[in-house]
Amino acid sequence: MTQDTVISVRDLVVGFGSRTVLDRVTFDVRRGEVFGFVGGSGSGKSVLLRTIIGLIPSRAGSIEVLGTRLDTATREERQRVERHWGILFQQGALFSSLTVLQNVQFPMVEYLDLPQRLMDEMAAAKLEMVGLRKADHNKMPSELSGGMTKRVALARALALDPALVFLDEPTSGLDPIAAGDFDALIKTLQQTLGLTVFMITHDLESLNTICDRVGALADGRVVATGSVASMLDCEHPWVRSYFRGRRATALNSRLANSES
Repeated sequence: MTQDTVISVRDLVVGFGSRTVLDRVTFDVRRGEVFGFVGGSGSGKSVLLRTIIGLIPSRAGSIEVLGTRLDTATREERQRVERHWGILFQQGALFSSLTVLQNVQFPMVEYLDLPQRLMDEMAAAKLEMVGLRKADHNKMPSELSGGMTKRVALARALALDPALVFLDEPTSGLDPIAAGDFDALIKTLQQTLGLTVFMITHDLESLNTICDRVGALADGRVVATGSVASMLDCEHPWVRSYFRGRRATALNSRLANSES
């Protein structure tokens, strides 16, 4: 693993019972990039993310994040790495009994020993960073729109000033305008904070708008990696169908115009 590599996965095997979901998956994520991971429904995208962050055990292979091999790390070593990443789960996964401000403070309470006033100020700064107002701070998750829920979850992912952020289907459930706004927010934060972003998505627009590179998962393996434009040259059947299909027509037209 080089200094420019933040995530290095080698020959990862994950399964449930007799079913193998990930079969010798191998890829790298480089420092400072937005790496998008795509695959068909049930292909194992979210299983991959959850295995990397330790929620699902692997059967074989290695996972190295921020210079630490997680599959053999001690609990203390893993906690040191976790302190430097943030996670946005698909539905936001906010704590329903906590206010917006308290949700953002949750990682601070878990990892830091700070006075309440300072945590209030830090959480408020993170919420402002993702475009939420002070009037939203004391709202409960049940009072939030889908887009606001995603923004609060993103603020919580940024609470500890991470070097790496995991995003699981960040625009899922959002209308096209809200999804576009959220894409722009992610790209702005990546550029201003120097974040490395690992993003599971199915959204072609997100891939084209904010991803520096893409990995495609099919048949339990990574079958292609590269720019969105390079995916158009891949001959794997699923990749060809995804990136050249009917719903990709507008995307392909924009790519062609940008290269001309």
